[in-house]
Amino acid sequence: MEKIESVESTVISISIVSHVQMNLVVQLLADLETHCKDVSIELILTLNIEESLPFIMDGFSFPIKVVRNATPMGFAANHNQAFSYATGRFFCVLNPDIRLDRNPFIVMSICLLDPSIGVVAPLVLGADGGIEDSARRFPGPFKMICKAFGLCKSHDYVIDEKLIRPDWAGGMFLLFPRSIFEKLGGFDQRYFLYYEDVDICARLRLLGYDVVICSEAKVTHYAQRSSHRSFRYFRWHIASMMRFFFSSTYWRLQLRKLRK
Repeated sequence: MEKIESVESTVISISIVSHVQMNLVVQLLADLETHCKDVSIELILTLNIEESLPFIMDGFSFPIKVVRNATPMGFAANHNQAFSYATGRFFCVLNPDIRLDRNPFIVMSICLLDPSIGVVAPLVLGADGGIEDSARRFPGPFKMICKAFGLCKSHDYVIDEKLIRPDWAGGMFLLFPRSIFEKLGGFDQRYFLYYEDVDICARLRLLGYDVVICSEAKVTHYAQRSSHRSFRYFRWHIASMMRFFFSSTYWRLQLRKLRK
């Protein structure tokens, strides 16, 4: 009971970035208003591309800070910028295409009372109710080739426990203690799009922290996937993948494996 009360009184700063996705943002704000009144939250909403707001700023039970970018920025830069406005003890990265039918924050925040955990993510379900592949092992060249040819379709982890400790968790919903996000220096802004979540979880693990999926906290991901049909996004994906494989973070992971 004391743990729950301490979480309820703690501000959670939530960063949402819209790329002309206000229809999704409005639905997510409504979910937060409906299901998350028993936690203290603040919202930093970044408009990566200028768009109008179809809601009243003070029409919610939580404060909203709107950041309007003069020029579009990448995933890492946008969330790092939002963190500079955050005041909460916890910092949450949340995609606009996530929907909530319950409050995931209390159980996730309680997980973070364990000092060995550096970031926690919920169990992510697809629109069809199936479990999405958001708990993953660190990628390697052979794994990526396998996926490219459609040969690796199974999930990396079996989701049958309350807590799963994967190598990394998908960046659509991540909750960090503020102190840990600061210690990491936030996301690596050299990644414009893709692999920011892989990189930050890798750096967390190199510092000795765990990445945790809390399967008691469930959310639904209505993935747009329009980027799958874009050559520009494909180029960004390849560029980010190569950046990770040639990074010191990746090679430190490989060395650590060899020493075990």
